[in-house]
Amino acid sequence: MSDPVKAVRTQEFALGLRLDVYPAPARSCGTVVHLHGGGFVAGDRTMHRERMQALAGHGITVVAPDYRLAPAARFPDQVEDVRAALGWVRGHLDELGAGTDAVGLWGASAGAVLAALVGLSGPADVQAVVSWFGFSDIAACYSRSPREQALLPPTSPAHALLGVDDLTAVPDLVREASPVSHVHAAAPPFLIAHGDRDRMVDIGESRRLHEELTRAGARSTLMVLGGAGHEDPAFDEQATIAVTAAFLRSHLQTATKQGDGS
Repeated sequence: MSDPVKAVRTQEFALGLRLDVYPAPARSCGTVVHLHGGGFVAGDRTMHRERMQALAGHGITVVAPDYRLAPAARFPDQVEDVRAALGWVRGHLDELGAGTDAVGLWGASAGAVLAALVGLSGPADVQAVVSWFGFSDIAACYSRSPREQALLPPTSPAHALLGVDDLTAVPDLVREASPVSHVHAAAPPFLIAHGDRDRMVDIGESRRLHEELTRAGARSTLMVLGGAGHEDPAFDEQATIAVTAAFLRSHLQTATKQGDGS
């Protein structure tokens, strides 16, 4: 059983934006920045506090920042906020008691999109990315036939992120905000997790990102949770957190050793 995690510490990292720190109970093998979901219009850094505490209990310092929400903010404001949080982490590693200079990104749903975008489009300088049930290709995920347009809600998280009513009117922006557009061979290792019963974001979005990463020569692991839906309780089960922690520990420790020249 993991040791208990110390109390959360809150810190301002940018004007009007705060982050929470969940220190590992002993010497940390690295730091991961956790990005919340909420369709880019809702949520904050306090979502899934038990999830973050559970991961910290595996020896990884977790930092959970806020980011600006739509409709007041639109892409790439959220990406800039994540990069600002990463910059704060980089400047406070000793203070965080992180033990190493390796940093990863971990996001769920909308947060997974931001984690992938920042991890793939530099200069992020992250050593690992965990993406849970996020979309990867806006054009594919939110394309609608005339019949679907009549039956389905007229807006989506992608509409909120980009601040537009018609995605087809901004193809360049759609590509720029789609993680698959930024895949390259030197991408950090990815752990991509998705439930095969997800009715909000099809599992094909995670499969597409995984396939594009491996085709490019980057390292990617796809974990399918059978019977799980979007933001399913299965993602918070001990086994899922343990796999996530093992992935992060492996790549954060490896990156540190390489950086130390050992």
